[in-house]
Amino acid sequence: MTDPHDPIITGRFDGLEHRFPVRVYFEDTDLSGMVYHANYLRFMERGRSDMLRCAGIDQRMTHEAGEGVYVVRDIAIRYIAPARLDDALTVVSRLLQVRAASVLIHQRVMRSGEMLTQARVEAAFVAPSGRPKRQPALWVDAFMPLLWKES
Repeated sequence: MTDPHDPIITGRFDGLEHRFPVRVYFEDTDLSGMVYHANYLRFMERGRSDMLRCAGIDQRMTHEAGEGVYVVRDIAIRYIAPARLDDALTVVSRLLQVRAASVLIHQRVMRSGEMLTQARVEAAFVAPSGRPKRQPALWVDAFMPLLWKES
């Protein structure tokens, strides 16, 4: 299992929210100097992967054991304001729902408290065949204390 306190991991949980820092590099921008729209998806993917790692979930071991992997089943994204070269961003992730074979995650890309982009991402657990499969019970157990309770 991955050690959630590994010094290489840059993200962390702040209560029920996972925060993952991202720096905007030249390769992330388009000709206008703003972050290319598809790169927000990459930032969010890194944030989700780090959130799982910090929760004690070892995706690599599960994949290598032939049990399955998460795939993005559905995503709804809203762009609000652009990020630019050298901006320091934070991907904030909240676990909204845990189902037998999927999780629903809300993510925001923030710059100094300003929301730039937000998305709702459904990640489905699939077998190596690509068919939906129940996610490991240990993963569900790890998720339950992290569920965001909307008031």
